[in-house]
Amino acid sequence: MKFIVAIDGPAAAGKGTIAKAVAKYFKFPHLDTGLLYRGVGKKALAYSRTSYYPEIAKQLALDLKPVDLEANDLRTPEVAKAASKIAVIPEVREVLLDFQRNFANQEGGAVLDGRDIGTVICPYAHVKLFITASAEIRAIRRYEELKNNGLEISFENVMRDVVSRDKRDQERNASPLIIADDAYEIDTSSLSANDAVGVAIDHINEKFKNL
Repeated sequence: MKFIVAIDGPAAAGKGTIAKAVAKYFKFPHLDTGLLYRGVGKKALAYSRTSYYPEIAKQLALDLKPVDLEANDLRTPEVAKAASKIAVIPEVREVLLDFQRNFANQEGGAVLDGRDIGTVICPYAHVKLFITASAEIRAIRRYEELKNNGLEISFENVMRDVVSRDKRDQERNASPLIIADDAYEIDTSSLSANDAVGVAIDHINEKFKNL
């Protein structure tokens, strides 16, 4: 049996926290697909100014290895910005598509979170969640995360990055960030992490019972 949970949403909405908790609760493997793009983005930063040419970016994606996803600096603002630019390149998305689908279709079940899981990667997922929150709340969360990691950055810069990232994600031609028609939306703006996880698990349990 395969039971696929697709979790989408903008940056810092809480989808990663929810995805990890859901995977742990149901004992499913979890894939943070954003790390794939961050991994390629980091390679692009180390390459050259031509890194974002489609063919070069495609080769960087082909060269991505599992160990690249374990780097400690994948969460920095610089890598996030590079990942956002890499993510709009169709050739890169095509390379990473098979990896994500193979992960999703393994026996037992899987949880994937990203921005196009329920619309492009796994439109056939048994459960689709769309996790959102206001831009200001998401910027506050990201700012606190970066400060806790020892990075010196202003809230204004983080807010600007969140807004520009949303714009790129929503307006890109390749797999834009949109809500799937059959997705269950959870606004975490006023929810604690535990409450948001509880809402998600309750919804998944209800779907699981109806299979």
